[in-house]
Amino acid sequence: MSRANTRIALKEWAVTVEALGEGKQIIVMRKGGIAEETRHFEVRSDRFFLYPAYEHQKEELLKPEYRAEIAKTLQSWSPEQETATIKYFAELHEDIEVMDEEALFRLAPCHIWTNDFAHERLKWKKKLPLHLLLLRVYRLDQPARIPIRPEYSGCKSWHEVPQELADCSGEPVMKEADFLAEVNKIKALLAGQK
Repeated sequence: MSRANTRIALKEWAVTVEALGEGKQIIVMRKGGIAEETRHFEVRSDRFFLYPAYEHQKEELLKPEYRAEIAKTLQSWSPEQETATIKYFAELHEDIEVMDEEALFRLAPCHIWTNDFAHERLKWKKKLPLHLLLLRVYRLDQPARIPIRPEYSGCKSWHEVPQELADCSGEPVMKEADFLAEVNKIKALLAGQK
């Protein structure tokens, strides 16, 4: 068991949050939101909650076998809702900066997105590297419902959540050996090893 010990949340597609929470992947790709204060992505904390975003999910940017997962995330969401459900928090294992599209495409077996998704992320603000965040994800003992504040809207990566979430605890979604094996697989693929 681990404690969250943070008030920071990373906003990410709900379908990606679920893939992380189910142990289907351990990576998130970030360049920064359109409304980022610094105009590029920066890691604000090495521990953070995963805040699900629903508005901009695109089926065509998911591999065919994962496209129906977006509809599942939308079953319990409406644009008018006043609370968000937080089910996971993460520890940042490593932040790897990537500029090489071929290396990025080699990671296709390690995530739910298409190569078009990876290409779009890499080429946006093309002079800046793409951040590959390797995350150790924890499922909260009890999902937390928090009020949706106006500042949570828009294309920003990071948000501050209510203080009471900092004391939440959870169990890792993957065994440590499985997690480390996935880290090693990702690094080998990035390096061009099989």
